[in-house]
Amino acid sequence: MNAPSPRSVPDVLAADGLGVSLGGRPVLSDVAFAVREGERIALVGANGAGKTTLLRAVAGLIPYAGRLALRGREVREWNAKDRARQVALVRQQSDLAVDFTARELVALGRAPHLGWAERLRDADCERVDAALEAVDLGALAGRPVTQLSGGEQQRVALAQALAQDAPLLLLDEPTAHLDVRHQLDLLDRLGALAEAGKTVVAALHDLDRAAAFADRLWVLSDGTLAADGAPADVLTSATLRHAFGVEAEVEWAGSAPRVRYLGVARGA
Repeated sequence: MNAPSPRSVPDVLAADGLGVSLGGRPVLSDVAFAVREGERIALVGANGAGKTTLLRAVAGLIPYAGRLALRGREVREWNAKDRARQVALVRQQSDLAVDFTARELVALGRAPHLGWAERLRDADCERVDAALEAVDLGALAGRPVTQLSGGEQQRVALAQALAQDAPLLLLDEPTAHLDVRHQLDLLDRLGALAEAGKTVVAALHDLDRAAAFADRLWVLSDGTLAADGAPADVLTSATLRHAFGVEAEVEWAGSAPRVRYLGVARGA
């Protein structure tokens, strides 16, 4: 049997006319995109632009209008367990006030792959251990999460998503609370996951790191997708003025940008 042509394989994720309202207030409007397998997408925008809302909609956590398809099927049509096998979301972390060890929390990521009341199998335990090691938490696996720092808790949340083993990984400010070493290590690991075939969409605050990490930048502004493209095409003075209300200069050294902020844009 011949392999399907690239055109016959549905995008991992696609939206057209996507809109979300929360509490009667429009948060996203007329958003459109298509995401292919293995892409690394950095989602950037000012506070309140709609980044978290977009990720939550893709994860099937909130209602939406328009088209939002996961592997060719509307997100709202997937049942929760099947959707969790396809999409893993790492939320913005706050202190975790639960009486679980790090390993117990990470093991919850295997739930979509287990039957009702089914115990972890050897293969599941191996995936949990591998996820903990991947975020440098193997030595802390038995420690209660309430005794971990904010950055360590963030890494527990990432390990849980890795243990979930979903092909689409969504991350909401995953570098928050991490020190510089672990920020760089996290982005390296996400890049390696994408090279291995996972699709990564990460909301990031640091524009320099976002552009250096991503194949594509999505710039949200007032609930609309103001720009979508290669970082060198998207990360410009004009985009920063429009989306963030700042005057800035962007210098590139190869694929690594450096944004130099000059001040608040007049009239912003």
